[in-house]
Amino acid sequence: MEQQKQQAAKVYLVGAGPGDPDLLTLKAVKAIARADVILIDDLVNPEVLQYAPSTARVVNVGKRGGCQQTPQEFIERLMLSEAQAGQCVVRLKGGDPFIFGRGGEERDHLQAAGIEVEVVNGISSGLAAPASIGVPLTHRDWSQGAIFITGHGKNAESNPDWTTLAKLNLTLVIYMGIARCAEIQAALLAGGKSGATPVAVIQSATGMAQAQLITTLSALPQALAESGIGSPAIIVIGDVVRCAVQETTSASTQTLRDAVLAQLTA
Repeated sequence: MEQQKQQAAKVYLVGAGPGDPDLLTLKAVKAIARADVILIDDLVNPEVLQYAPSTARVVNVGKRGGCQQTPQEFIERLMLSEAQAGQCVVRLKGGDPFIFGRGGEERDHLQAAGIEVEVVNGISSGLAAPASIGVPLTHRDWSQGAIFITGHGKNAESNPDWTTLAKLNLTLVIYMGIARCAEIQAALLAGGKSGATPVAVIQSATGMAQAQLITTLSALPQALAESGIGSPAIIVIGDVVRCAVQETTSASTQTLRDAVLAQLTA
């Protein structure tokens, strides 16, 4: 029995999707059902734990910008020690583990120690957030591609080149950009991006607390401050945001929508 347990030891890096538990994939459900130990992030909807065995040990390892965080090194050591002890480990992450989820770092760490790793993709918030308000990331009339970008790099040297990005006629999908919203806006405008470019900000996409803002690049920092929207949120910049106009129906967004329409049609 012990030998069988050792052979079963494995780590699954599982994407839990953007928030709506119905967006969990079948493969993710199957992985969770095998777990002896589950390391779960703050942004994961706890309802997905309904698929875990009653015997599974759940460890909260929250990682959220601007808040107290579990050190990445601790998470990696914990996964490794549990796997080496013969446990089937599920590392449960919001969105997709390989899109700004540090899944690549964790896989490399585990594989270097001889641990088997399987990645289970999830629906990233960069896909789900725009879709939730009717925004396609690509559109034959407005955008022939999309770029997923972090709002800030690991250090100053790895920060995005906003000047170059401003010159591309592509949809910009920005993760973790709320805290640096004004800095990003200024860099894009300096790079030649039109201030009339439509922008959507979607907080807590597909969850019960979802909120959204439709504005323009020139008005973004002020509109964001007035809206009260904060992290976690996705910022979408590009003409495809025009498609969201009919989807925003709250009273607070209605006023902003009218202002945006006036700018776009001027």
